[in-house]
Amino acid sequence: MTILIGTKKSAPVAKVKAGRAMALQIKGKGVAKMDVASARASIMASVERVDATIQAAGGWLGGDLNIVVLPEYFLSGYPMGDTMAGWAEKGAIAHDGPEYEGLCATAQKNKIYLSGNTYELDPNFPGIYFQACFIIDPTGELVHRYRRMHSMFSPSPWDYWDKYTDLYGAENIFPVTHTEYGNLATIASEEIQYPEVARALAFKGAEIFLHSTSEVGSPALTSKDVAKRARAFENHAYVVSANSAGLDGSAVPMNSTDGMSKVVDYNGLVLCEAGYGETMNAHAAIDVMALRRTRNKPGMSNTLSRNKSQLWASVYGAVDVVSSNALLTNEPQRSFFVERQTSVIKKMQELGIYESNEGY
Repeated sequence: MTILIGTKKSAPVAKVKAGRAMALQIKGKGVAKMDVASARASIMASVERVDATIQAAGGWLGGDLNIVVLPEYFLSGYPMGDTMAGWAEKGAIAHDGPEYEGLCATAQKNKIYLSGNTYELDPNFPGIYFQACFIIDPTGELVHRYRRMHSMFSPSPWDYWDKYTDLYGAENIFPVTHTEYGNLATIASEEIQYPEVARALAFKGAEIFLHSTSEVGSPALTSKDVAKRARAFENHAYVVSANSAGLDGSAVPMNSTDGMSKVVDYNGLVLCEAGYGETMNAHAAIDVMALRRTRNKPGMSNTLSRNKSQLWASVYGAVDVVSSNALLTNEPQRSFFVERQTSVIKKMQELGIYESNEGY
């Protein structure tokens, strides 16, 4: 069975068009407390609601809309109390299922690049799921899939590295998709806080980071919000970040994750930002030709061109902190992830990276 991992091959676009990108801030509907049948129906209803919302937003903007980013958890919320296999059945979608078909139809109908993040099944890894970021092009074809590498409580390709790369190739782990509006890449939720993820994508040519997130809403700067600005500036890239407008169906107060959807330009400047609640107001013009002029101009602020990548590779390569293949021969349990992190912290103490806090 063929599964697109990475991106559909396309040639770089030498001269791109100016476009408009929107971070669509909508509420997520959690399905964790539902039975399987109700959960599947709720997920499909969320697909239909996305379609109606994008159509209305596009009409309001007068058709001037080319890229739309959806928040994390927009289909299903997150798992609470389910086993891995239980959530795979209830809250994850098939790579070729009706949910993707509906999203593809929305992209085609509205002639947009549509990006988001879902829990996704893979027949090569039965009983589990991955978190996947996708991009669907204006013809309705899914052209980009990135599976999240850092997640506190979900499996990642790193946990099955040998098998995963044998199947899909290591070169497809950090995909970049060439479009007429610039080179698109996806970043999942908290991975905006890992500068290595964005830098790996930038070194593969990414110019616009599409960031699906569901994060703490606050009038003060948060770690993720600072990271959006930092990733934009240090890579001379746009960041289009869509947060959820609350999560319904969760025991957590619904609007704990709300607001802060934004578009950040390649200088780290916030071009627009949404308030609280469901809104389309985080939209801005994207001018990648201006970005390219900045990238191609020598100067102190052109940090990406001054980066000594091999220097950092030698430092990183000398330390194995979180080892690969941890779940290759083990059935994952929720407890595994905290137990692993505990052992990693102990290893970092032994390596002298962390100092122990024993006795305090």
